[in-house]
Amino acid sequence: MSILKWAYITNLWWLLAIPIMIVLYLVYRSWRLKARARFGDDNMLRQMMPDFSKGRKRISLILTVLAVFFIVIGLANPQMGSKMEKIKRQGVDIMIAIDVSRSMLADDVQPSRLDRAKQIVSQLVDRMANDRVGLIVFAGEATLQMPLTVDYAAAKLFLRTVDPDVVGTQGTAISQAINVAHYNFVQEEEKHKALILITDGEDHEAGAIVKAQEAFDDGVVIYTMGIGSADGARIPVYRKGKKMGYLIDENGQEVISKLDEGVLREIAEATNGQFFRVQGASGEIAEIISELGDLEKKEFEDRVFTDYEDQFQYFIFFGFLLLLIEFFLSEKSKGYFSGVNLFGERKRPIEE
Repeated sequence: MSILKWAYITNLWWLLAIPIMIVLYLVYRSWRLKARARFGDDNMLRQMMPDFSKGRKRISLILTVLAVFFIVIGLANPQMGSKMEKIKRQGVDIMIAIDVSRSMLADDVQPSRLDRAKQIVSQLVDRMANDRVGLIVFAGEATLQMPLTVDYAAAKLFLRTVDPDVVGTQGTAISQAINVAHYNFVQEEEKHKALILITDGEDHEAGAIVKAQEAFDDGVVIYTMGIGSADGARIPVYRKGKKMGYLIDENGQEVISKLDEGVLREIAEATNGQFFRVQGASGEIAEIISELGDLEKKEFEDRVFTDYEDQFQYFIFFGFLLLLIEFFLSEKSKGYFSGVNLFGERKRPIEE
């Protein structure tokens, strides 16, 4: 369980005001410089306005931006865990392996195969209660993205970072994904373990069935989810987030990626699991949740924070302190205190 959580996390959207403030300041600064250039010579203007300081304006902007940042954080109310207790849970260990190869960018499943896979995983995590979940990404190689945990918020945070760039080697190495999952389960146990494999099934390496049988011998049940269509779709190529076209082969022909159900069905059957074909609706979510619910549960002990303390007051205080400092440094505030003479002699009234 995470030591930090947010009471009102949606308030963090107000942080988007910061770049808007900076852009408005730059636009205003550009307009002001042009206006000054039309008004007269820069040296003459400096003599006319000796108290004007460019540095003070920049410092004022920095202080204001920091103040807004801390106040928004305070409004979201970060809470720190203050009391940890041991609790007992009954559940299963679930590894989720997501294919992040380039073919998963195809859009025969909307919005794309990969985005739909991430939606499915997010919905699965939302329906978990006492199960531990881990995350694996794979393409030409497989990587453990997140070990088994009951911190579902962290799982969804890791899920947002999943894209084809997280794995350097392209391909679809299903056998490696099974192998990584297999050896990241608790080896001493021979049940309570499930692997959900989400891919378009275009396996570029042999040995997936053998690895699946080895995992099953150690109690791992594998559920496969095929995402894509039998007709297939072109594979878009992106550069810096912009679609540049579609992938072509050495003959100059566009590559068509099709769902290969055969190997996925064999993997599921070899481990007493089940194959699901991902469609546009969410019916497969309920089906796989039902399947996982039929697995024998284990009892395990976990240490979690059961009490949290508000921390908003520190951020709000520091934010308003920065605003106070900005007020005293601002150009306008000088006028309010220009008549104050703290260290000079008091002038006597002129006697008639």
